Amino acid sequence: MAKTVFDVLKTKLEGDKSSAQEFLGTGGAKDFSQYKEVVGLIRGLEAGINYVEDLAKNYMENDDD
Repeated sequence: MAKTVFDVLKTKLEGDKSSAQEFLGTGGAKDFSQYKEVVGLIRGLEAGINYVEDLAKNYMENDDD
């Protein structure tokens, strides 16, 4: 199956989220402020992933009409 723009975007967001999680997991945060910043980034990326999934689902449902 061919990749859609939704698939490409979701893959990129998931990759960025994984990188941020790995950064935290390996003790990359220098201080609590940086830790909070990266946790916020992860939350934002997760929200973006959910938005892309919802948009893709709605697009596919409307495409069947």
